[in-house]
Amino acid sequence: MSFVAEKRILVAGASGYAGALAAELVDRHPALSLAAATSRSEAGTPLCALYPQYRCDAVLEEFVLSAHGQLDGAIVAYPHGAAAPVVAELRAEGIPVVDLSADFRLNDQSVYEQWYVEHQASELLDGAVYGLPERYREQIKGAGLVANPGCYPTASVLALAPLAPFIADVVIDAKSGVSGAGRGASAVTHFVSVDENVKPYGVGQHRHMPEIDQELALAGAEDLSVTFTPHLVPLDQGELVSCYVTLTEAVDVAALYAAAYDDEHFVEVVDHLPGVREVRGTNLCRINATLDERTGKAFVFAVIDNLWKGAASQAIQNLNLMLGLPEAQGIEL
Repeated sequence: MSFVAEKRILVAGASGYAGALAAELVDRHPALSLAAATSRSEAGTPLCALYPQYRCDAVLEEFVLSAHGQLDGAIVAYPHGAAAPVVAELRAEGIPVVDLSADFRLNDQSVYEQWYVEHQASELLDGAVYGLPERYREQIKGAGLVANPGCYPTASVLALAPLAPFIADVVIDAKSGVSGAGRGASAVTHFVSVDENVKPYGVGQHRHMPEIDQELALAGAEDLSVTFTPHLVPLDQGELVSCYVTLTEAVDVAALYAAAYDDEHFVEVVDHLPGVREVRGTNLCRINATLDERTGKAFVFAVIDNLWKGAASQAIQNLNLMLGLPEAQGIEL
């Protein structure tokens, strides 16, 4: 029996929700080992002390690249703006990186800077691959830098890409659990603000809108600016997007979605209206797509776990592809 050494992976920013889950998934992955888990604020704390639900006893460290040994890959889970310099340092050493921030998702630097901050590593933009495997699998294989999509764009683009060439207009009504706001967003996620309550936020200015526009344009949509409104719901994790599509022409919705996803391991087109509990703790996206006979619109509903397919497990899916491992390894159903 031949022995294959495990790939040594760094998770930078492992004290946040997505980074902590990414570290847990790396730690239990059969072909990866967690070389280090870092944190800017919690260095010296065992990960399992911050997140007792995980079985990862790695002690969080400060990020000092020279101190983490030989690395085969890295997942960076820093906020936008802060991620780019860390990604640049890792890439300068030839280390493959999956970045969970928004810093490399948008192809146009000016659009990024309009919605976020001045870019700190714009020289890397041209080489970054958008990390939605169901759309860019071949480009992700062997890539040096993969930009993990946002959670809302993951669900929205998977929901709408098959219809993109036929979209005249679309309204996306999105709902997410409070973990989507991040561990540090205490004012947003305070219990008394979300319990027994549902409320919209980021109306007309949510930063995921240009990302959705970009990817639907690349999927074939013309002159489309999505109407997108997210809502915070009293769940810890889980995400539903309800999409109402005005079509340019009559289409066979069932055939389009079958052609797009029948061979996909992590996307399931279902006959029932899906709920977020069905996909909790998985890398799955479940989609229901129908044509409404009364209005002629397409109704498309998609659910994901925002911390899994919307962040950490999709990062593992991408890392597997980058490192030549089986795509579903470590995140199998």
